[in-house]
Amino acid sequence: MSDTAKKIGFIGIGLMGHGMAKNILQGGYPLTVMGHRNRAPVDDLVGRGASEAATPADVARASDIVFLCVTGSVQVEAIVRGADGLKAGAHEGLIIVDCSTSQPTSTQALAAELGELGVRFVDAPLSRTPKEAEAGTLDTMIGADKATLAEILPVVGCWAGNIIHVGDVGAGHTMKLINNFVALGYGALYSEALALGQKAGIAPEKFHEVIGAGRLTNGFYETFMKYVVGGDRDAHKFSIANAHKDMRYLADLASATGGINLISSMVRNYYAGAEAAGRGGDYVPMLSDYVRELNGIGRDD
Repeated sequence: MSDTAKKIGFIGIGLMGHGMAKNILQGGYPLTVMGHRNRAPVDDLVGRGASEAATPADVARASDIVFLCVTGSVQVEAIVRGADGLKAGAHEGLIIVDCSTSQPTSTQALAAELGELGVRFVDAPLSRTPKEAEAGTLDTMIGADKATLAEILPVVGCWAGNIIHVGDVGAGHTMKLINNFVALGYGALYSEALALGQKAGIAPEKFHEVIGAGRLTNGFYETFMKYVVGGDRDAHKFSIANAHKDMRYLADLASATGGINLISSMVRNYYAGAEAAGRGGDYVPMLSDYVRELNGIGRDD
């Protein structure tokens, strides 16, 4: 079987998944996607040649490799173990690739459970934004054995520009949580620094002139500040609710390993507070609004 004769399934064609699935189609692979309440991405992909399935079990039956791109472990476990889940439609040789940000302990448990059926489970979480998903230049960090990695690499290469094999199953999700801790820690740090500066009379624009021109800038900072000083609400489309979820997963990882996590606990509480205040649907740069309000100041103060 040539590589492009492999049949690919995709579940979770949202902000990131649509671009990934589109690029798999453009790579020449037969693609089956699962229907979604948001019909626009489904209809677009079907219009490009994809087939549509009603359940995860149907996707599994139609596929050699299935990609998942959903919120986290709760959703992944339901997709795998549900009455019409991937497990119900699984066949020997199937590979399931979880591109969600999930808990490593859940990932390893699913890998062991599915392994009894001759199904391999791989973690390949993502980094970067929907813009890179559409362009096919996402970053991914993979947890898999070398043989399975070799099988999935040509398909992963359709949507990723930077592919790093971190280690065995679970290592990708572990690294992703650490990656997101660093990024979300930046978000909390920038928000607090901006608020403190504003209380002391330093406008966000002046803050940006100094920090943005020096060694402390980075890609995350640039998209964060596109909202703060540019008002671009879509510059960094990652929700505060997802950020809080990832920080909870990191806390679980620290507990499982016996790690000390003083800073991450403080970062988590910023996102927890923002979600509790009804801002869960806002994007991460908007945490700066919440922290400013905690300090009793408005955007124009």
